[in-house]
Amino acid sequence: MGVIAWLVLGLLAGVVAKAILPGRDPGGLIGTTVIGVAGAFLGGWLSSQFLDRPVQRELFDAATWGSAIVGALVLLIAYRVLFGNSRN
Repeated sequence: MGVIAWLVLGLLAGVVAKAILPGRDPGGLIGTTVIGVAGAFLGGWLSSQFLDRPVQRELFDAATWGSAIVGALVLLIAYRVLFGNSRN
């Protein structure tokens, strides 16, 4: 995947993760994209290490999207645990 595809995947994975875990998280569009891209890397690593299923390098692969969203969710939860829940 190219850089643009990673940014699109990251943005959409971050948006889905924030929709699943709503709250006031800082960062806006750029923060959401960073969380999504980092989540995609984390999700791909978790998938290959613990599920013994490496993620394909295709944008339209369901496992790629699933691992990116799960990785972004893990990062959002870790952020809220470390820095507090900002839902108030």
